[in-house]
Amino acid sequence: MPPMRFTKNLSVIAAVAAWLTVETLGAAELFVGRATTSITPEQPVPLSGQMRTRISQAVETPVMATALALESRGADGVAEQAILASCDLVAIRKGVIEEVRERLKDRLPDFDPAKLVLNATHTHTAPEVVEGRYEIPDEGVMRPAEYRKFLVEQLADAAERAWKSRAPGKAGWGLGHAVVAQNRLAVYSDGHAQMYGPTDRPNFARFEGYEDHGVEVLCFWDGDDNLIATAINLACPAQEVEGRSAINADFWHVVRETLRERHGQDLAVLAWTGAAGDQSPHLMIRKQAEERMRRLRKLDRLQEIAQRVVAAWNEAHEGARQEKHTDALLRHQVETVDLPVRLVTQEEALAARQKAADLAGDANARRMMLWHQEVAARFDRQKPDDVYTVELHVIRLGDVAIATNPFELYTDYGMQIKAGSRALQTFVIQLAGPGTYLPAERSLAGGAYGSIVQSNAVGPAGGRLLVERTIAAINSLWPQSP
Repeated sequence: MPPMRFTKNLSVIAAVAAWLTVETLGAAELFVGRATTSITPEQPVPLSGQMRTRISQAVETPVMATALALESRGADGVAEQAILASCDLVAIRKGVIEEVRERLKDRLPDFDPAKLVLNATHTHTAPEVVEGRYEIPDEGVMRPAEYRKFLVEQLADAAERAWKSRAPGKAGWGLGHAVVAQNRLAVYSDGHAQMYGPTDRPNFARFEGYEDHGVEVLCFWDGDDNLIATAINLACPAQEVEGRSAINADFWHVVRETLRERHGQDLAVLAWTGAAGDQSPHLMIRKQAEERMRRLRKLDRLQEIAQRVVAAWNEAHEGARQEKHTDALLRHQVETVDLPVRLVTQEEALAARQKAADLAGDANARRMMLWHQEVAARFDRQKPDDVYTVELHVIRLGDVAIATNPFELYTDYGMQIKAGSRALQTFVIQLAGPGTYLPAERSLAGGAYGSIVQSNAVGPAGGRLLVERTIAAINSLWPQSP
């Protein structure tokens, strides 16, 4: 009996210690900095995000990177720090963040480079940064490796300027709603699913999954109550104009410009894409009625989407501006998690090899050929206990949690994280890394793009572990009062 009491007492002491550790940090003063930079190339470039080669013919809108620096300072010095940068890219390809962090080591000796977060908006009309994915003309086109050097330097510059501009500030948070994302997977009566499948067929049965229309918003003000930065978390990728052969930041450009017209040209707008691996802004139903109303309102699709996002932002801002916090508790945890890989079956490998062979002679299908070829290569080298290592960031800012992941994460997982979080609001940021889809369990049976083995390195087993670890990390920053 005494040992049991002793163990129980230790648990109570640990809980009290965790609670006191978090709560006593709340007295720290919040410092905020921000910077925006163009990541638009001056030459034609191959565009990323499609299976066919596209060379940019124009710059319809600039592509940008926006950095937000956060620091809390207590009586004993720095308590916590973070730099978050959103980028108009399809993904943060492997190695890019490491290269940016390396440049920041000497430039920012008082900042921990491990606390830098980069995320992509998933625009499919931004430059490619990886060599060999597409067949590219020998002349007149900027190589991906050359663009990558430019990109890394611009990102390091934005992070540096944001950090060096930090000053006492205020933070607030709010929630709005906007119908932008639609589940893009149509399911038919025989059970199979199809990405962007027609819904006017007699055998159309339903959409495969849920949609998240919440718009989570953070706002930041300087000491004089001037709005200087905002972060908008929307569970929808920026791919309305994804098929064009032009550089375009998609609907985020219109959102940024609209907010700056109303709140000042120096406003920094961070675009955080929520868990939306199975979502899209493309219309899936009521297409004729939607297009009629858009024409009557004299809007193009990007304006239509941006109008909805800005309206949701206004809802959230109205609440946030009434509760501005100069001492919002800032905590930042970085975790490395090993997720089980999705193993390739022999049948999948054989089918992928055949498809790769069929496409081998088509230069314009190089990306598709490599996509299938990699599945066969995975089968040849895989082991049953292989893992996929990911970096997760969990940040507490006052009543808000921010959780990142590197995937195109299906919305089911985002909703599970939000449901399990103790935070008042939970921001889930996908594509803080190189991508690949992470499909929900129910998606495997449908067999649509995104759920097939070509599309992902990690399957639902890894998804469940990702959710568990993320929720545990969030809730460790909200220890329940003993």
